[in-house]
Amino acid sequence: MDVKQSMREILRAESEAILAIPVTDGYEKAVEAIVDRVHRRKGKLVTSGMGKAGQIAMNIATTFSSTGTPAVYLHPSEAQHGDLGVVQPDDIVLFISNSGKTREILELVELLHGLYSDIPVLVITGAPDSPLAQLADITLLTAPAPEVCPLGLTPTTSTTMMTVIGDVLVVNTMQAIGFTRQEYAKRHHGGYLGVASRTPQK
Repeated sequence: MDVKQSMREILRAESEAILAIPVTDGYEKAVEAIVDRVHRRKGKLVTSGMGKAGQIAMNIATTFSSTGTPAVYLHPSEAQHGDLGVVQPDDIVLFISNSGKTREILELVELLHGLYSDIPVLVITGAPDSPLAQLADITLLTAPAPEVCPLGLTPTTSTTMMTVIGDVLVVNTMQAIGFTRQEYAKRHHGGYLGVASRTPQK
């Protein structure tokens, strides 16, 4: 096995997938919805997903929180055992599922609407005609690219695209609310980034 050649192929495939992500009006609508619910109404962003998609959802939530937009990750299964109570009326929810058919996520949408019927639902998925996409107020699609996993099964390319879409939402929300280094420093005291955020720029 030529690892270097394999690496080049993987980098090329994932780069092409990222560049193929559809750029749509959905992003402007999603950012405006997040700003409205979190910064105007004082709610929060709730993210959710199962498996690898859940780990991406958790990462998106922590990145939002560190950049001035309060967010929490809600595990779909734990939500059915009481954790759904973390959701409040002015929140907004972001679901992530590549197939758009994840049973636990579809069940969570139903439970969520039973709690607050008008809560906005954002979805990141690779399946525009999926049950989850049909339930969304705003759908952000990944590109129809195969996984780089040699089996074509392990979430690899798809999770890379999900992460990038999360970054797009975070960065544009930061710009929309005028988030500053000073505000970042208040939320990220420790480590190198904490020091860097408190160091005056030259």
